[in-house]
Amino acid sequence: MVFIVILIICFLLQMVAPWWVIIVISFATCGIIGKTGKIAFWQSFFAIFLLWIGYALFKSLPNDNVLASRVAVMTGVKIWWILLLVTGLVSGLVAGISGYCGYQFRITMLVKKTDEKIA
Repeated sequence: MVFIVILIICFLLQMVAPWWVIIVISFATCGIIGKTGKIAFWQSFFAIFLLWIGYALFKSLPNDNVLASRVAVMTGVKIWWILLLVTGLVSGLVAGISGYCGYQFRITMLVKKTDEKIA
């Protein structure tokens, strides 16, 4: 469920919002519906990893990877698909860490509320 929600919302918002919207969406989604820390991290990671790789391929394949190849040479990677994987990994890590933080934030707030009720 987390995977699909993050994938759809980020796909729609990435058309009009800056790249860092993935942080906000992953944090909020996992803070609201994340079941465990492991699910929050990995589902956020894979949703954004697949979204960014898919979108990069959608933009790169019609022009025979010309821009991707040039950027890969500029960064020292030399092969365009390795640059694609690095981009996917970095964006996935950003989303995964954000999702995990959202889950931990919710757990912290729940513990704080229960502590206040006891005292």
